[in-house]
Amino acid sequence: MPETPVQTPPAETGLRILPLLPIKEIVVLPHVEYPIVVGRSRSMAAVETALSSEDKLLIVFTQRDSSVDLPGQDDLHPVGTRSLIRRMERLPNGAISLSLRGLDRVILRDLDKGQNFLQGKFDVLTMAEERNSQVEALHREVLEQASELDKLMEGNWPKGMLSQIIHAQASPLDHVYTLCSVLKVSKEQQQEILEATTVFDALRLVHEYLNHEIQVLSLQKEIASQTAQNITKDQRRHLLRRQMEQIQKELGESNPQQAEMEEWREQLEQADLPDAAADVAQRELDRLERLPPEAQEYQLARTYLELILDLPWNRSTEHTLDLTEARKILDEDHFDLKEVKDRIIENLAMYKLNPKSRGAILCFVGGPGVGKTSLGASIARALGRKFERISLGGLHDEAELRGHRRTYIGAMPGRVIQAIKRTGVNNPLIMLDEVDKLGRDYRGDPSAALMEILDPSQNDKFRDNYLDIDFDLSNVFFLTTANTLDTIPRPLLDRMEVLRLSGYTEEEKVQIAKRYLLPRQLKEVNLDENRIAISDEILRHVVRRYTREAGVRELERQIARLVRKSALPFAEGKHEKVTVELDRIIDLLGSERFFIENMRKVPVPGVVTGLAWTEAGGDILFIETVLIPEGKGLILTGQLGDVMKESAQAAQSYIRSQAEKLNIPTSVFKDNGVHIHIPAGAIPKDGPSAGVTIATSLVSLFCGKPVRSDTAMTGEITLAGLVMPVGGIKEKILAAHRAGLKRIILPNDNLKDLTEIDDAIKKDIEFIPVTHLNEVFEAGVGGE
Repeated sequence: MPETPVQTPPAETGLRILPLLPIKEIVVLPHVEYPIVVGRSRSMAAVETALSSEDKLLIVFTQRDSSVDLPGQDDLHPVGTRSLIRRMERLPNGAISLSLRGLDRVILRDLDKGQNFLQGKFDVLTMAEERNSQVEALHREVLEQASELDKLMEGNWPKGMLSQIIHAQASPLDHVYTLCSVLKVSKEQQQEILEATTVFDALRLVHEYLNHEIQVLSLQKEIASQTAQNITKDQRRHLLRRQMEQIQKELGESNPQQAEMEEWREQLEQADLPDAAADVAQRELDRLERLPPEAQEYQLARTYLELILDLPWNRSTEHTLDLTEARKILDEDHFDLKEVKDRIIENLAMYKLNPKSRGAILCFVGGPGVGKTSLGASIARALGRKFERISLGGLHDEAELRGHRRTYIGAMPGRVIQAIKRTGVNNPLIMLDEVDKLGRDYRGDPSAALMEILDPSQNDKFRDNYLDIDFDLSNVFFLTTANTLDTIPRPLLDRMEVLRLSGYTEEEKVQIAKRYLLPRQLKEVNLDENRIAISDEILRHVVRRYTREAGVRELERQIARLVRKSALPFAEGKHEKVTVELDRIIDLLGSERFFIENMRKVPVPGVVTGLAWTEAGGDILFIETVLIPEGKGLILTGQLGDVMKESAQAAQSYIRSQAEKLNIPTSVFKDNGVHIHIPAGAIPKDGPSAGVTIATSLVSLFCGKPVRSDTAMTGEITLAGLVMPVGGIKEKILAAHRAGLKRIILPNDNLKDLTEIDDAIKKDIEFIPVTHLNEVFEAGVGGE
């Protein structure tokens, strides 16, 4: 359709500037309100700029081509509308929903694309009032057409609505814009109305559009009346179908849907449901009976009803708790862990004395592979309860625990309700694995939902969003596991009793491999120790040279590889017993992965052995310090965290303040810089426990005296030289023992932690408690 030439009367007050919003599919007309969704970044920036202004105004222009994403001035129709933002709402997908009201017509003079949004210079277009017989006659004709259209549209909107809107308007031009906004006219036709230069032209155009719409609707009604006979035929079929269903019912030949309904009712009568659940199930069944099977709501209601009937509202596992048998089961499944087992038995004893007691939730904390999850399975076996594990690692959505509301597509109950449904009883043992790896984002905080689930004072009326009925979780025995406590929210941690599972010693790993891991892997290849012989010496060698971990997961992988390689001759038809020899280990497992770096053979000033705690257990690390001639300051490398950097600065400050007492020349500090490096630079390191080691390394460097190579140390320091206690002592001592170190310098306040250490290890290591850095320097610096 050719565009109507636009006359440009003189501007009212000269050129104006406002943010410009380009739109694709509609034309905003004056005195009409439009809902618009804005999604393009430049458009959203224009809206934000308009909202930040006092008058909330912008100019709106329609694009000639909707496919253009970054329109220029030539891509826009020249006439648009100055509009007021009435309402604004931010949508979940990041877009903005607006309610715009057109104010007056404007013509675009210039377009500024220099900012992150479009900005237009414009003139306001005015239209002179026309009061003559032609305009009045055409106006009356348009109003009559609007009344006729209102009658034809009856049923599509409330009766008389269009007439009410028309009569509420004041001027002919207002009537034109209102009618154009409700008519099914194209974007180009709407733009033609907007660009009309006189009231008469605008009335003439809307008269044509109304005439066309009335003709189309009249033809639609005529076609509808001709198809009325077909509709009555459909009604007749429906009546006959209902009569057939009644006859089938009298003859006892119900259709499949009716048979299913009868089965549902029978299940509902037999199910022992609480009153609230029974009422909801009955209401849902009545609704289901009224729905046709083809309806989408039918399947949703059917799935919901199945969940209600499948949940074990009052089904429990009958059990008698025998503490002697429970201890036997724990000993059968796990080697050592005496303190942890004693704490578990104490909790089970309390539960036996008072089954209704609401004790603390046990949380097993330790490195990977130390037996946290398998302890949960053992406790379930000791209690005679069904065991279910829920992994929480990487969980970000709160609805994963609470469930999704049924209004959403693909809604389902939360993981806790699903786990109870799988076990079929309302008192299983549920292990919540990796509770320290819960996430949190815009979808909610899963740890908040977990607090309600684990709180005995709240979980007796837990309401899943999908189920929407109170379910009693107070009979569920909950356990949790974590590798570290640092990332667990404090309110959640307060609801749990922490049981730490430290790493295993070398001898403990050998016994675990001999009693549990090796028999399990032999069973996997359907052989026994009479066919494949692996001695304790071989197992100890595998522990020392092929694994370095707190747990035994990697150890089991290496034993599995050893067994598979040894079982190969039997698969090839041989029958002779296979005995694994020490000189064949490299052929079977490959080159040794770890070496017993028990000490650096030649002690060097500035190099000290430290002890570190990691999620995988304890480890040793070497702190290396060198002087940089003519350098300045302190250089720290090795991916050190802020706390470790502060420890290094505190150590240097203390040593400089005590330089005279330590016989360190002051020229060392003036003429040299210091570089401290902790190897394994790709691994982040942090924490205050390296303070003692860094200080000793600096003193060793400045004095030119090496630190004893059989000595490791740990402890936090203060600027006054005090040595403060640190955590992870057991894991650190085990790491030192694995590395063959003979002396450990540790804070005096950590002596109490030595009660957790095996006596055999205590005999191999000399422990030197200290309270001040001077004691550390005296015990550590000076060579062999």
